[in-house]
Amino acid sequence: MTADKNELLERLRIDRELRDEAGSPRGWWWLAVLVAAVAGAAGAWLLLVRGRAVEVAEVTALAPSALSTPTAVLQASGYVTAEREATVSAEISGLLTHVYIQEGEHVRRGQILARLEDGSQLAALAQAQAQWRAAQALLAQYQAQLAQARLDLGRDQALVARHLVSEQAFEQARTQVAVLAAQVRSQRREAQVDRAAVEAARVQEDYTVVRAPFSGVVVDKAAQMGEMISPLFGGGGFTRTGIATIVDMNSLEVDVDVNEAYIDRVRPGQPAVAVLDAYPHWKIPAHVIAIVPTANKSKATVRVRVALESKDPRILPQMGVRVSFLQKAPKRRATALPAGMVWVPASAVVRRGGRSVLFVIGKSRVRERVVTAGPVRAGLRAVSGIAAGVSLVRSPPKRLRDGERVAIESE
Repeated sequence: MTADKNELLERLRIDRELRDEAGSPRGWWWLAVLVAAVAGAAGAWLLLVRGRAVEVAEVTALAPSALSTPTAVLQASGYVTAEREATVSAEISGLLTHVYIQEGEHVRRGQILARLEDGSQLAALAQAQAQWRAAQALLAQYQAQLAQARLDLGRDQALVARHLVSEQAFEQARTQVAVLAAQVRSQRREAQVDRAAVEAARVQEDYTVVRAPFSGVVVDKAAQMGEMISPLFGGGGFTRTGIATIVDMNSLEVDVDVNEAYIDRVRPGQPAVAVLDAYPHWKIPAHVIAIVPTANKSKATVRVRVALESKDPRILPQMGVRVSFLQKAPKRRATALPAGMVWVPASAVVRRGGRSVLFVIGKSRVRERVVTAGPVRAGLRAVSGIAAGVSLVRSPPKRLRDGERVAIESE
């Protein structure tokens, strides 16, 4: 009987471990931790997604006249060149004693760039000047003698009429005047020759000073103090033929090679747009200077000179450049736009909350801007509510929201 009672009590006993797992506060605590972890992960994922910049393409609102702007009919590649570029050298051979310039330095026309050793030139100049002074002194002596001889001749002419001087003495006096006059003329010419010799010696001395032929920038310094300079190449590696290369930055232009099959699309004076490889978003107004009248048979191209209408320190010789040759767009039927409307790509206008909106790009975030949409033409839509030149998102993604961070897609 006692054994039966004990077996019955054992069956009615509740296992504590099962109770803890099923219904105790300890079991509910583990469930709360699991829910909190899931919620935390979801929040972190949302923060990550919201914090990441959205990549968007950038476009610009265009003025109402955008539909009549010229269009590109041909593109060609080339390089920036200088119409005025010179490698400066001395006009005589000599030893460089001073070099006053450095690469990148701006120089003015006539500015002294370097000096050569000028001892022999100065000596020759001093000798020529001494000879000229001696010739001038001898000329002055002959002129004084001629003046005295003329006075004597005048007196003898008055006395010969009174028979106080013989005819022979009078003739001798007249001959003396003629001889002295000839000596004066000869010495004057000799003095002129000596003066020319002085000028020649001064020119030779001036050749030892190297000056800038025009204003520009030194792009290459080829010689140093102590080196020999010669205007002619003499062979070997001990004599320089140039001191520096100067470029006139105001004479920069573009040389492009146009395929001869398309040269009929280019004409002198034609408008163009140049884009430097170093600044792909900078469009420089340009125009065609001339088509060089010869073709390169190995490349089947024709060289075209293009003038840059904008001067800027960023434009440097030998930079790569792409040139788009333009022609006027065909006349279109005018579309009357209300005042204040501009053209934007049609894809930039989206519907949000039943309204037409654009996303204006700021420093790093976008702002939603409600606009009034107008007609569509050539892939552009007329809108009001923004100004021309404003940067916009070309095709806003559906998840893009006001104030969201964006990054501009690279081309």
